[in-house]
Amino acid sequence: MRLAMIGLGRMGMNMSRRLLRAGHRVVAYNRTPARTRELAAEGAEAAFSLAEAVDLLNRPRLVWIMLPAGAVVDEHIALLAGLLGPDDVIIEGGNSRFTDDIRRAEQLAEHGIHYLDAGVSGGIWGLENGYCTMVGGDEKIFRRVEPVFRSLAPEKGYLYCGPSGAGHYVKMIHNGIEYGMMQAYGEGFALLEASRYRDHLNHAEIAALWNRGSVVRSWLLELMERAFAADPRLEELRGYVDDSGEGRWTVEEAVNSSVAAPVITMALFSRFQSRDDNSFANRVLAAMRREFGGHAVRDRKEPAR
Repeated sequence: MRLAMIGLGRMGMNMSRRLLRAGHRVVAYNRTPARTRELAAEGAEAAFSLAEAVDLLNRPRLVWIMLPAGAVVDEHIALLAGLLGPDDVIIEGGNSRFTDDIRRAEQLAEHGIHYLDAGVSGGIWGLENGYCTMVGGDEKIFRRVEPVFRSLAPEKGYLYCGPSGAGHYVKMIHNGIEYGMMQAYGEGFALLEASRYRDHLNHAEIAALWNRGSVVRSWLLELMERAFAADPRLEELRGYVDDSGEGRWTVEEAVNSSVAAPVITMALFSRFQSRDDNSFANRVLAAMRREFGGHAVRDRKEPAR
């Protein structure tokens, strides 16, 4: 298929590469032209404005937005609404709030433009391993562009979740669960670090061990094995752990739905607390975020804000 990728950051760049490898034709646009030129050298078609990106597509046109959630996405959608036409499709693949998807789908429908929301997980490892993708919107439009999702995902790694907002809703809950899992690992390794056996324990070896048949084995532990191998006590990190929005929205949804979610809520609050201390548990969380998503971390010399 032929599509435009708007936004060539950590995710958008590698997603475009995976699509190119699968034989899709990608029109690349990024606010900073250097990233566009980099991908063009790998086989994409370069566009240096939204209008140029749209002009390079065949009708019905397909545009994938991969930008930070919030106002910047709305700004780009508003511009695209003036450039696209009936039966064209916009896929929003960032971490938008599901209620924003419902609003955008309704607004674009007035122009005859279809909108799909795609929650994407895979981080900086998605290029090789594939991107787990959760999709919401009109199922007929999903089926039309399904080859794109199939190429991005590992085998059985994408799912149509329901009407507008459903994809990002499922991704929001996914990230809330991730918060709780990461918190548990962080606390567990902190207990090991504080134990009487500390000097005998190798955290990288323990992470590797727990991934050999243990009930707590996971990809996060694989990443922790890597992080501990490079920095056994995580001494180069500050235990400052950001949150990117989905955890807050998950907790708000728990309140609105009257569903008890104490683990996810506590994990979110622990991230807030991390900004005032430098505990080992929080350094473990910071290391995990760096390993799976390439998220920025703070070194031990950087002051708190």
